[in-house]
Amino acid sequence: MKHTLAVLVENRPGVLTHISGLISRRAFNIESIAASLTEESDTTRITIDVEADDELELEQVVNQLSKLINVIKIINLTAVDSIHRELAMIKVKANPHTRSDIVDIVDIFRAKIVDVNRQTMVIELTGEPSKIDALCEVLIDYGIIEIVRTGKIALSRGPVPAKDM
Repeated sequence: MKHTLAVLVENRPGVLTHISGLISRRAFNIESIAASLTEESDTTRITIDVEADDELELEQVVNQLSKLINVIKIINLTAVDSIHRELAMIKVKANPHTRSDIVDIVDIFRAKIVDVNRQTMVIELTGEPSKIDALCEVLIDYGIIEIVRTGKIALSRGPVPAKDM
């Protein structure tokens, strides 16, 4: 089962490397990882999607992460009501005959066209990973040239931050 963990860490060089290394050394697969500054400039939030077969395995990962000196807090966002989003940019072939069809598809998915030239279009979409997968599936027929995705980011719902593990 996939689990989404939010790991708050001190904003120091090498912390992301330590965290990803610890998880991979334990033979867990990181499905996605995204890191950025938080509302406090000395804190980084790392959102990790990790595959764990059961709660015991997940607990193992969390316990190992919490032992790292730079880790402040770990939140299992899978266990609470939360919002998950991902950003994707998709470069697709677009000739004059297919351009209007692609624009219609982009509108249906509430995506944006961020670049157009004679041969290609670049589409930007933010949403649930399944929404991005669905758009990619439709655009395959037009010829996808490149895709880049940020990886999942997530926040708990409501006025109070989720409790740590």
